[in-house]
Amino acid sequence: MRLRAILAMVLGMLAAFPAGAQESYPARPIRFVVPFAAGGPSDIVARIVAPHMARSLGQPVVVDNRVGAGGVTGVDVIAKAAPDGYVFGIGSAGALAISPSLGRGTPYDPSRDLAPITLAVLVPEPLVVPAASPFHSLQELVAGARARPGSLNFGSTGNGSMPHLAAEQLRNAAGIDMVNIAYNSGGQLATALLRNEVQLGFADLPVLLPNIQAGSLRALAVGARERLSWIPDVPTFAELGLPGVDAANWHGLIAPVRMAPGPLGALRRAAIAALQDAEVRQRLHEQGAIPGGNSAEEFGAFIRSENQKWGEIIRRNNITAD
Repeated sequence: MRLRAILAMVLGMLAAFPAGAQESYPARPIRFVVPFAAGGPSDIVARIVAPHMARSLGQPVVVDNRVGAGGVTGVDVIAKAAPDGYVFGIGSAGALAISPSLGRGTPYDPSRDLAPITLAVLVPEPLVVPAASPFHSLQELVAGARARPGSLNFGSTGNGSMPHLAAEQLRNAAGIDMVNIAYNSGGQLATALLRNEVQLGFADLPVLLPNIQAGSLRALAVGARERLSWIPDVPTFAELGLPGVDAANWHGLIAPVRMAPGPLGALRRAAIAALQDAEVRQRLHEQGAIPGGNSAEEFGAFIRSENQKWGEIIRRNNITAD
């Protein structure tokens, strides 16, 4: 009888709690994994967005830089994190849409192991030449390259980098032959252009914009669907008859794929609210980026289309990792 009484008391205590009562989310700080070093583009975006997400979520959102393998190391940390809502992060075009198709591959499958949250920013890739270049338009550059195949060198930030793939897009679309000269960073590439070490190159807009505005580099076209407010006089490739050249770097928010719907939905709402905030959008614009904030479905479809686009360029041109 005594055992029955104890059992009845325990069952009564359990019944006093609402069905499915659990710790409310979020109940502690959330880790925001950034796969690059502090001060880089992904890190800047994360540190602009994180405080606004923290206000929405009611808990600190702490940036955690996990550097390595061109962003792959940090994205792998996100993919393998516990899906409890306390780890999410940011991934770039390189780690989510390019590296999976390069020779080294990735330890994760972007479509299988990661849940898209939202696109954070697009970063267009202008095509530039030195101010002293004889080419004052894309048409002149293409004509010059066709007249002397293999005579033009383009700068990149390494095999399989976005500047490299953008130039390969141009090479394929225009039917021209150019030689890739790889540098270690966008800053080194910009310096090489200024010194006329290479005749042309693509790079993220923020890397090139100061020199474009100063007149030391000349932008001939931009890899975007519309003209850019920073350089409104520069036409798109589509305007110039080469719609196949469509290159923009990007950074998007991602989470472990098995995350519960409640925490994942809360992160999505907080992220989109942050990216729709006027102050956040202005600060991102000042960084030379186009703010995002699309739906998870739209971002997932975007990642798949980018993976297909850059995978085809990599295979067509037999590109391997450095």
